[in-house]
Amino acid sequence: MENNIDAERAKVEKVMNEKVIDENIMNEVSAQKDKVRIVAFLCNWCSYAGADSAGTSRLRQPEDVRIIRVPCSGRINPLIILKAFSLGADGVMVSGCHPNDCHYSEGNFYARRRLEILKEFLPAIGIDSKRFVYQWVSASEGQKWQKVITNFTKRIKNLKVEGI
Repeated sequence: MENNIDAERAKVEKVMNEKVIDENIMNEVSAQKDKVRIVAFLCNWCSYAGADSAGTSRLRQPEDVRIIRVPCSGRINPLIILKAFSLGADGVMVSGCHPNDCHYSEGNFYARRRLEILKEFLPAIGIDSKRFVYQWVSASEGQKWQKVITNFTKRIKNLKVEGI
């Protein structure tokens, strides 16, 4: 009986987490009508801290990026990325801990596997694979975060101008 309750609780938690993420994506994408809309899913432990480090160091960052903080890049279901595109995102980025530095041991290895397959699948559904990127950024790499997000934003702006 205890296992059934735990299983049901886990199902409810999963649905609630997906609903919260869907609402976050919708809010972030719809908030930007005239600009390029980029959604970035950042690992709480490394990439989010790296972006925060860039901000506290007063490094210039594009305003077109909307960050959604996730516990681990390994928790990102590729369908969430497709959902972001379907809701109007011009570009999507996933960023997590460097390989062998994941706070959950193997999360970024799972992420890399899933995201590589997704990247190959995107053209088959009509989305240019240049509109999606995943990158490893640690908490101490604020300058790297700034370069990565600035370059990605420029690429997305160029693709939008070209009509891709």
